[in-house]
Amino acid sequence: MRKTILFALWLLVPVALLAYHFGPGQTRLSAERAAKKIAEARMLEATEQWQDAAQAWADALADTPADKTTQRLQIQLAQANARVYAGELPEAMEQMEKLLTESQSAKADVGLQREIRSSLASSRYYAAWLMRLEGGTTEEWLQQAESARQHFRLLAEETKGTALASGYEKNLEATIRLEQMDLSELQGLPLPKKCSGCKNVCQKCRSQSQSKCENPEPKEKKDARGAGFNNVPKGGS
Repeated sequence: MRKTILFALWLLVPVALLAYHFGPGQTRLSAERAAKKIAEARMLEATEQWQDAAQAWADALADTPADKTTQRLQIQLAQANARVYAGELPEAMEQMEKLLTESQSAKADVGLQREIRSSLASSRYYAAWLMRLEGGTTEEWLQQAESARQHFRLLAEETKGTALASGYEKNLEATIRLEQMDLSELQGLPLPKKCSGCKNVCQKCRSQSQSKCENPEPKEKKDARGAGFNNVPKGGS
């Protein structure tokens, strides 16, 4: 009888192994692949291989389970920031806009939401800078600058009385200076490193605006306080 039980248990071992392989085993393998891709992305960023880094972040996201909301948001933000360095500023801004909405809907950690808003506000600031240099209309670049300014102002108000507030206040001042600065003065300043590889920002933003007009998204109620930026813009700010 004992031998029969042992034999039956022995036969069940392959079944258990298969169940683990196609269940928790796959989850573990995916997590390991994601971790390797994250490490690879950071290494590529350290050597300023931004396009490859952005792809590595995308690969990491593909291996991150859908229920790991916080990790997925962090990976997508890292990818979007890498895209800015890679010269894809308008595309990264669009990605950050969606990411901000997603983080709010998921009620993500306030600190993470603030970080996402920070990157978005930073990108708007850089877009305004570049669009002025590219000869964009006042309406075009001012729209970007005003968006950044509102983000900075709201975040400064949100964090009033904390160590973060002073940084947001400096960003607000930097954006106001950008709006008031004479074009000739702006042309004499070095480009911020983060966006130095970005080209044709005006044309790309126009194409995005045209696409949105032709394919409007369903209207949603938006949080009027959604804005932010943690690091002071570099290069003449």
